[in-house]
Amino acid sequence: MNSEQALAVFDGYRIRRIYDDASETWYFSVVDIVAALIQQPDYQAARNYWKVLKNRLNKEGSQTVTNCNRLKMVAEDGKMRLTDVASPETLLRVIQSVPSPKAEPITTNIIHQEWTGVSVKKHKDLKGLKTQNLRDHMSEAELIFTALAELSTRQIAETVDATGMPENAEAGRKGGGIAKRARMELEQKTGRSVVTGENFLPPERTTRKLGNRD
Repeated sequence: MNSEQALAVFDGYRIRRIYDDASETWYFSVVDIVAALIQQPDYQAARNYWKVLKNRLNKEGSQTVTNCNRLKMVAEDGKMRLTDVASPETLLRVIQSVPSPKAEPITTNIIHQEWTGVSVKKHKDLKGLKTQNLRDHMSEAELIFTALAELSTRQIAETVDATGMPENAEAGRKGGGIAKRARMELEQKTGRSVVTGENFLPPERTTRKLGNRD
């Protein structure tokens, strides 16, 4: 396990994480993620929430808790203490178990990553975007495939009457998968990547247009 540690930020909450060189995987503090989802700034309260949730998942026979590891991370008192951590895949299952409106953007990223093969953040990084809206800078093909993934997800969710995060997340994976297969077929025919780093609406041009309207 690499000693390199860093803090991620989710909705203003700091998330402790550590990188494993062997598996090339980031492991995130489960308690920190839970705190962000339930909007609980008190660490002990978030820790108790996770403890109760973990017991419930264990009783249900969920593999989620089994897949969580315990690693030493810097605690609030500055000391290295063992805490539950999870890979992104396991973390998604934890998130699905926490009723929270903060979990909804996760579904959007599932759809996007499924059809593009990259996260929303990575896609924005490819285009050199920061605070700008990704959709405003997509190519025609990217917009079409995004629409296909979202339409497929919505219709699948309606068909199975999806109501919770697990059902909607699964619909997102299936809907994104439909667009992914279509993308791969087109790329095979054209020899060009649909997902591109090109920025189709430069921020400077946007600013000038807005300025001319005033």
